[in-house]
Amino acid sequence: MRNEFTAIVEQDGPWHIAYCAEVPGANGQGATREECLASLREAIALILEHRREDRSAR
Repeated sequence: MRNEFTAIVEQDGPWHIAYCAEVPGANGQGATREECLASLREAIALILEHRREDRSAR
């Protein structure tokens, strides 16, 4: 199963920053747009993994 999320990417000086409204707390940053999106993907994956683990612990 593949999840798709919306990434909002902005440039702030030399940095790119991104967040995902569907996954609160998921943020990414990088010197390039690609690095920024990779950082955001990793953050989303970690948050979703944590949520799955939290559910299974209940």
